Amino acid sequence: MQKPEPFVKPDMIFSVTDASALLKNVVEAAFPVIKIRGELSQITRATSGHMYMTIKDSGAAMSVIIWRGTPVNFALTDGMEVIITGRLTTYPARSNYQIVAASIEMAGVGAILKMLEERKQKLSREGLFDASRKKPLPKLPTTIGVVTSPTGAAFQDIQNRLRERFPVRVILYPATVQGQTAATEVAAGVEYFNRAKNVDVIIVARGGGSLEDLLPFSEEIVVRAVANSEIPVITGVGHEPDWMLVDFAADFRAPTPTGAAEAVVPTKISLVQEIDNMGHRLSVNFTTRITNARARVENINIKSPRQMVMERAQRLDDITRTLGIIINAKMTDARRKMDIVARMPDILNNKMANMKRGVEHNAQMLNSLGYKNVLSRGYAIARAANGAIISSIDATQPIASIEFADGIKKI
Repeated sequence: MQKPEPFVKPDMIFSVTDASALLKNVVEAAFPVIKIRGELSQITRATSGHMYMTIKDSGAAMSVIIWRGTPVNFALTDGMEVIITGRLTTYPARSNYQIVAASIEMAGVGAILKMLEERKQKLSREGLFDASRKKPLPKLPTTIGVVTSPTGAAFQDIQNRLRERFPVRVILYPATVQGQTAATEVAAGVEYFNRAKNVDVIIVARGGGSLEDLLPFSEEIVVRAVANSEIPVITGVGHEPDWMLVDFAADFRAPTPTGAAEAVVPTKISLVQEIDNMGHRLSVNFTTRITNARARVENINIKSPRQMVMERAQRLDDITRTLGIIINAKMTDARRKMDIVARMPDILNNKMANMKRGVEHNAQMLNSLGYKNVLSRGYAIARAANGAIISSIDATQPIASIEFADGIKKI
């Protein structure tokens, strides 16, 4: 870069104010528009709505001002790499230079996608994208809430498609869909319908645009509002390939605003066909039930009273015959037991005679086998003083008595 020629003479004397004004004019004239790439830090927002921050790299740092109303399509955070377009100026009160931003963008699509992926992982870990949170869409909604720009093509496309398919009542919550306040306004629209509870389903929509233009629909405030909605939410943001983080939190994601309108209501023709099919199924089912009922009625045999009485009489005869057989059997058994009882004295007498003969026989055996009979044949038993039998001549005890058949002889 060529060094400019000095225009201030060495003998010139300026006041501090004049020197600061001169420097300000030189800087602003030399840098009416400039693009600066760097990393943001020290981001603050004043009560006036203006934002102050620093953009820096490894070698230098510069103050940045974003005046209130300057469009910013995404949330600014410390450490974010951006490209700021603006004009370079000075701030005489502190004798420093700064850039007044006219626009700000992320430094390349890669940086935006990285930021979105990190945010997606964070929100996914919180469970905001879980399938268990998804709510079914109403079959035939009567009132639809739409959160979008009232002047954008998206709202017109939605209205036109609803009129073509199945006209319903539409309530619009006007919201900007691009810029610094877009995310806040879209989230406020979803929250409004949930408080009012005046719609059956909510459509969040926006037409196509660049990735930077669609960033408000990936802001956390929008994702959380949709995830926490008690009313089913359909998103139709951008075109078919565009996927914003709000799409993962919605109950149904449509590829376009027109697709959202098609998803929320059926066509009149399809509804009429469905009603016809239901009527046909009901008719077939009813006819089948009538046919089956008629068949069951025809299979019923109604008996005459006489036949029913005769059948009951036959059953009574069968019972009577069965009872007669049972009673006769019991009588026969009782008669047999009585005969046994009648013969009992004879049985007892026979038993007593047998027992008497047995006793007499045992007595005879006892007499014949007893030692008294042996003594009666001339034998004798020698006994000691203690009554023990002496059976040997070598016995140590002397014979005290001798027993004969008719008595005992003491010695």
